Amino acid sequence: MNETKVVIISKSEELPPMQCRNFFHSEELFRVMENTHGQKPYMAIAYDGNDIVAHMLVMLRRRGSLLPPYLFTQGRVYGEGEYKPGYDKENIFGLMLKETIKKLRRNLCLYIEFSDLSSKMFGYRLFRNNGFFPVHWMEIHNSLHSMSPTRRLTPKMKKYITNSRRYGITAGISKSKEDFYAFFRILKNYITLKIRRYIPDSKLFTELIKSNNCNFFTTRYKGEVTGGCLCVYSDDNCYLWYLATKHKLHRKQANAATVWAAIKHAHQQHYRHIYFMDVGLPFKKNKFREFILGFGGKPVGTYRWFRCSIKWINDFLSWCYRE
Repeated sequence: MNETKVVIISKSEELPPMQCRNFFHSEELFRVMENTHGQKPYMAIAYDGNDIVAHMLVMLRRRGSLLPPYLFTQGRVYGEGEYKPGYDKENIFGLMLKETIKKLRRNLCLYIEFSDLSSKMFGYRLFRNNGFFPVHWMEIHNSLHSMSPTRRLTPKMKKYITNSRRYGITAGISKSKEDFYAFFRILKNYITLKIRRYIPDSKLFTELIKSNNCNFFTTRYKGEVTGGCLCVYSDDNCYLWYLATKHKLHRKQANAATVWAAIKHAHQQHYRHIYFMDVGLPFKKNKFREFILGFGGKPVGTYRWFRCSIKWINDFLSWCYRE
C-alpha cells in the first residue's frame, strides 16, 4: 500500500471515473450542485497510488441571515463518503477531513456541518482533533423489509390516513413543472418560519426531479397542490429529504397522505429502509418527530458535527455543547 494522497476536485470535467453507490457522494449530485445557483461542490478523492480508494462530496452553500454576518457560506456533508473495501476507513476519512477544512477555509466558509454518519461514534476522535464539536441529534428510519408498513402504523396515524381519504386528499408521484413550482412556493413559506432550515435554489429540485434516483410527490386537496415531498434513493434505501404543506385545514391529514405515499412506493420498489433526514434536535417535546414516529419508525440518537472558522465562536459553542 502506497501513501494515501487526497486531492480536491471543484469542476465536473476534472472528475475521474468513480464507482458511486451512494447518491449523496455521486458524480450525478456533484453535477446537479454545480448547475445550481448558490451551490459549489467539492469532491475529496483519496488515492493509493493510481487507485481511487475513497471519495466524499462536500457542498458549499451560500446563505443569508437576518443577523450578522448577513451573507455567509456553509459547508455541508451528508455521511462520510464511499470507501473501497480493505482500507482503513477512519484513517482515510481523517485525511479527507483535513484537506476539506483547508479548502473551505480558503473559501471563507463560516462553518462546516456533517450529518447522517453511518454510526454515532464514527470519526469521533478525528472530528475532535480537527476542532469540531458534537450536537446530539435525533434520526428516524422505518424498516420496509421485515414487516408490512401498514402493520407498523399507530392507531392515530391510521386515523389520519383514513380521514385524508375521506376528505378527498390524494398524493402521488408527479413530473409536472406546474406541480413542482406550486410545491416550491409552499416549501419557501414553510421553511421561512424555521430558524435553522435552509432552502436551496429551485434549480436544485428541477435537476433532481429529472434523475432516476429521485421522486417528487405532490398532495392535492380539491384539485389544488397543498403539499409534497422529495425522496432520494441511494444504496437500497429511500431518503425523505424535504416535506412541506400549507398551514391550513387538514394539515396533519395532508402530511400523512404525503409520507404514506412515499413509504408505500419505497416498499413496492423493494427498498430496505426509508430515512427521514431532519426530524430535529432531540427535545422531549417535538411535534414533528412524534408525528413521524406514528408511521412506526425507529428513533436513533446520533451526533451532528459542527466547526466554525471563527475560533472564539467555535470555542464558545464547543463549551456550550460540551458532554
